[in-house]
Amino acid sequence: MNRLRYPLFAALLGIGVWQIVIWATNAPHFILPSPWRVANTGYEYRSLIAQHALITATEVVVGLLIGAILGAITAVQLAAAPRVANLILPILVFTQAVPVFALAPILTLWFGYGMASKIVMAVLIIYFPVTSSFYDGLTRVTPALLDLAKTMGALDRQVMLRVKIPHALPSLGSGLKLAAVYAPIGAVIGEWVGSSQGLGYLMLLANGRAKIDLMFASLIALAVLTVTLHLLVSALVNRMNRMSHATPSA
Repeated sequence: MNRLRYPLFAALLGIGVWQIVIWATNAPHFILPSPWRVANTGYEYRSLIAQHALITATEVVVGLLIGAILGAITAVQLAAAPRVANLILPILVFTQAVPVFALAPILTLWFGYGMASKIVMAVLIIYFPVTSSFYDGLTRVTPALLDLAKTMGALDRQVMLRVKIPHALPSLGSGLKLAAVYAPIGAVIGEWVGSSQGLGYLMLLANGRAKIDLMFASLIALAVLTVTLHLLVSALVNRMNRMSHATPSA
């Protein structure tokens, strides 16, 4: 219950500030609807919002899983081959200079207007943070532990599995937490560019029809989805960290 106290307080504080802004600016409801009006609209269109939220959630979860797996595998391969890492890492950093959002129209052209383009978009956003954070963890293991493992006759594969990966799990967890927040961004951007379903599509549809209440309700549903995903990933990361502390170093 104590864990829920602060998030609930933050949510109530945000709603209070929202309402105060409306009172202070006297903004019309078609510009900034009140929390009560948005709540009523959300309840009225709950089935429609849930239907589109399920599509977005599927895109996000699949993209998160694929991006996390690819990022973790890449990090392990780079850590196992330093010379290859010196060649590949600058390329990965350079790819981040290209805004992923700018690739959304190209991905839609290549993969169509269905889920595939949105999943690929989410994977591209997730891949680098996971790879980078996990690679840092794998390459920053205490040298004394590595020397001890070598002294005991451990092979490179055993050092990776028994020493480096367990000690790098907290770093991987940090990357996964970031990925849980970034993944919905990729999916929604893809839905904005071209889609006929999903919360991003519903927000555009509501905006085009001047249903600002519905647009806000969809936005809040997306925020709830993101926070829920972040909490689930955080719980998984905490379990990973406990496993890393319980795993023998060598």
